Amino acid sequence: MSTAAPIEPITTDPMLTQPYSVRQVVKETPDTFTLALESQNEPARNRFRPGQFSMLWVFGVGELPISISGDPVEGDRLVYTVRSVGQATQTLVSSKVGEAVGVRGPFGTGWPVEQAQRRDVLVVAGGIGLAPLRPVIYEVLRNREKYGRLVILYGARSPRDLLYRKQLAAWARKRETQVLVTVDYGGLSWRGHVGVVTTLFKYARLQPARSTAFACGPEVMMRFVARDLETQGFGRENIYLSMERNMKCAVGFCGHCQYGPHFICKDGPIFSYDGMRPLLEKYEL
Repeated sequence: MSTAAPIEPITTDPMLTQPYSVRQVVKETPDTFTLALESQNEPARNRFRPGQFSMLWVFGVGELPISISGDPVEGDRLVYTVRSVGQATQTLVSSKVGEAVGVRGPFGTGWPVEQAQRRDVLVVAGGIGLAPLRPVIYEVLRNREKYGRLVILYGARSPRDLLYRKQLAAWARKRETQVLVTVDYGGLSWRGHVGVVTTLFKYARLQPARSTAFACGPEVMMRFVARDLETQGFGRENIYLSMERNMKCAVGFCGHCQYGPHFICKDGPIFSYDGMRPLLEKYEL
């Protein structure tokens, strides 16, 4: 289990929602949008660790957990990439500039970016799983001298489902950075890789003994990613997974996110594969 702690304790009631205003809405794909929110109170509350999440309250509809996908140094706003899959998310992504959204958090542990210093960093993302990993990429690129090579492997259902297209191209031009993208179904105009994200491992220039891997995506994807990385020589303690699932309260009260002995919202959502492997191997846990 990851030992990373929140960047600072929440000193107010963690169940108390803070008012934020929508400042920008960007359409990423036909059903996925990125929202930038600004606090109506204290900007200092916007500090977060890569990998943490917030509870976003859509007034009159409900509350949902969303990972923070912006740059940790941008203290004047919080950024979230949201896929529209239900009433709450549909209402959220349909927000207009100036409308209010309630925010609780940030909550949870973060990606152990400090422990990855002086090592190569491998980022493996599936679908919208790239959003919780984007803060890691920002952190590594901003502190380039503290890390080795950065390898980003990203898989999506189709070319139209790819997130952050312009950023992916810009990251690929950075020094000591390799970006590989694959899709499940390419179509006639697609000239890139086709297949699940694990098929990109044979094209990536990896040095397992000196690398730390961060993975986020569907649980079945992360299970196969972790197994393949272990086969290639990655230590289980150097593979980290984002296990977000069924979070409702964010503070370990309701028990919806219990996974074996862990409460994902409180003990995670970031865990090492070393700690998660026995649970991932259990059928329908």
